[in-house]
Amino acid sequence: MDASTPAREIFMNAVRVLLSTWPVLQIAVDNGFGGAFGQQKAEWMIDVVGKYFYENSDLVPSEVEDYISVLLDQEFNTEVDDGSLAQLSQQMCSMFAQCQQGATEKVQQTIASLAEKNSGRAKVSVPAPSDEEESEEETEAMECDAAPSSSQATALPSPAKTEEEEDGWTTVRKKK
Repeated sequence: MDASTPAREIFMNAVRVLLSTWPVLQIAVDNGFGGAFGQQKAEWMIDVVGKYFYENSDLVPSEVEDYISVLLDQEFNTEVDDGSLAQLSQQMCSMFAQCQQGATEKVQQTIASLAEKNSGRAKVSVPAPSDEEESEEETEAMECDAAPSSSQATALPSPAKTEEEEDGWTTVRKKK
């Protein structure tokens, strides 16, 4: 079992790198598709996808693709139609087979190159809940401030015509 433990760790690291550098999952987490705990869901997803390989024998890429698709749909309300999921599943199956055959050096090289390619990418971080709440309050305050001016504009009697204001917006008023 000691011989398979390093291979398992290397494969789990490969799954981590593949999923954490996959743009679909990054976008889902960065934009809050998974809710307040999106980052934790992504970490959980990495763990369960890795375990999926060890709990099921002779997986083919389409099975892995279906499994990840269900996870994305249920946890992030996200469907993938760009073909990247099939490519990701193929890479995972290939790396798993390499780890099972003892070719861990090749898997580690692939992991290193993937990590290097994506190290230059800017990461968008999800704001802390307190910042988000403040932002929502500011937005609500701005909406409330704007509301009186729009109600005043509709209260003024004017013919049904459009007026172009300074900022380029066109105000359409209703006939009375």
